[in-house]
Amino acid sequence: MTISLADFLSQLISNPTLAITVLLTLGVVMVNGWTDAPNAIATCVSTKSISPRNAILMAALCDFLGVFVMTMLNASVAATVYNMVDFGGESGDALVALCAALFAIVTWATAAWWFGIPTSESHALIAGISGAAIALHGGLSGINGAEWIKVVYGLVLSTVLGFGLGWLTVRGIELVCKKIDRRKTLGVFRCGQVAGAAAMAFMHGAQDGQKFMGVFMLGIFLVNGQADVSSFQIPIWLMILCSAVMALGTSIGGYRIIKAVGMDMVKLEKYQGFSADLAGAACLLLSSLTGIPVSTTHTKTVAIMGVGAARRLSNVNWGVVKEMVLTWVLTFPGCGLIGFLMAKLFMWLF
Repeated sequence: MTISLADFLSQLISNPTLAITVLLTLGVVMVNGWTDAPNAIATCVSTKSISPRNAILMAALCDFLGVFVMTMLNASVAATVYNMVDFGGESGDALVALCAALFAIVTWATAAWWFGIPTSESHALIAGISGAAIALHGGLSGINGAEWIKVVYGLVLSTVLGFGLGWLTVRGIELVCKKIDRRKTLGVFRCGQVAGAAAMAFMHGAQDGQKFMGVFMLGIFLVNGQADVSSFQIPIWLMILCSAVMALGTSIGGYRIIKAVGMDMVKLEKYQGFSADLAGAACLLLSSLTGIPVSTTHTKTVAIMGVGAARRLSNVNWGVVKEMVLTWVLTFPGCGLIGFLMAKLFMWLF
């Protein structure tokens, strides 16, 4: 099932509820580009391979392409997020609960950005809609365990594979370039790191763009009283819209996040930054092709940890890592609780 652009615009003009739902969804997409995308370019900025302004513009373009291209090839991540929770039943209450979840996600992400902590919008999205679904159904019956378990798989995959690939990649590069004058490799790794950052930004759009398009389609179906739609096709106009909004969010910036991930956590050389980007992009590609929703923030960060630990564990600033891990741990219960409470409040008010 899908919806044409003409039908969508017609409903948007005549239905204020849809307009509010769309505004909140696009707000979440923009915040994702604003807070998550800087992780993709953090390392190449920290090693001065590219200026912050050019890196942000590059990330915006690659985010756009990632959302569009990967969704055309494989939209399984969007389907996983869409089917993760059940907003069935009375469509009016379900729509109110969904809007409450989106409001909770924006609140959580903005607070994390303010403190410069690279929180995961993917985890916030999953937690927020799960909390709202529990509030809607009054229990865990609103959670699809078969799809939710993929989140756990994603956590394990991004942690083990991201860290492992980061460690192996940098070790392999050091072995290959062992007898080469390091000064002769600087230009190669500078270009390689820019390319790696572009690949990370592309995969960020490929992963996160699909998650939010799945929620976007859910909102459209609920507005039309179609709470029982089990499968859908993402229209091209929606791919373009979400790509553009995410790219706009990325272009706004996010220097605080770039500093926390690329500068404070590990001091990287250019070949190390290239290794982290390559490892993170490979992990995200595998996850996207298999339909497993993972956090781009989590993946990139653990890849950087793996690169830093390859030399010695003391290279990693574990104080910064501790703050990030604490934020990740708190995201599921924290954003889930906000989603639950906002859903209860919104359903009581409206």
